[in-house]
Amino acid sequence: MTKQEANQQCSLDAFMARKAEFDAVLAELQQASVEHFGADPEAVLWGEACWLAGATAKLKDIADQHFRRGEYAP
Repeated sequence: MTKQEANQQCSLDAFMARKAEFDAVLAELQQASVEHFGADPEAVLWGEACWLAGATAKLKDIADQHFRRGEYAP
């Protein structure tokens, strides 16, 4: 195996490890969403709504980076 091939393999291994971690976090968030992030839908208050707005903004920023939208557009 050449140095370049070894480097490529190490890069791929690191990428796949981070992807597995990312997928696990997404699965946790999806389950939390199904459960209304622990909030009682009949007693939700502004704090929960504000927290969810902040979390959504962070996720939108990640999506914008990946899809090169908004401030990340070329």
